[in-house]
Amino acid sequence: MNDPQPARRPGGRSARIRTAVHQAVTDLVGERGYGGFTVGDVAARAGVADSSVYRRWGSLENLLSDVTLARLEERSPMPDTGSLAGDLRAFAANVAREITGPDGLAVLRLTVALTGNGEQGLQARDNFLAERTRQLRSMLDRAAERGEHPPDVLDVLDHISSPMYIRVLFGAGPLTPEYVDGLVDRLL
Repeated sequence: MNDPQPARRPGGRSARIRTAVHQAVTDLVGERGYGGFTVGDVAARAGVADSSVYRRWGSLENLLSDVTLARLEERSPMPDTGSLAGDLRAFAANVAREITGPDGLAVLRLTVALTGNGEQGLQARDNFLAERTRQLRSMLDRAAERGEHPPDVLDVLDHISSPMYIRVLFGAGPLTPEYVDGLVDRLL
């Protein structure tokens, strides 16, 4: 008996639409800021129907949350250099590159803005933190398995990620390799 459901093709039309919609959101956040656009604006920029956006994400807040999580998952692979110090330096360099890249500030601002947007915003924040914690935990667990003494996830966030986010959000100085390595040195 044949399965009445057609097989989904990864990388097909659905993936192209998701990519176009995500890029449209990032561009619009960069141009207009959080709250400066609608689902209709996103759909027009992405070249899709409003109904496609609503059908897939349900609301603008769900879409914005999906964009932030996707960026975190796609652009922040956890390094495995063979040492805790090497992993933390590579992680810090990846975060610095991610948040200073072409879309970095827009996505960072979007993530911060979402946290002040009621229950859905709090859920977006919790999802973002859970994913980042999961990623960091995998790196820190590997270090512990090698016999090293890794810091807690919150220590990594407090001493490496947060200072970089503040510098980028407030334009408080560049994220030079020396600065980024210094954050890791102080944590270790």
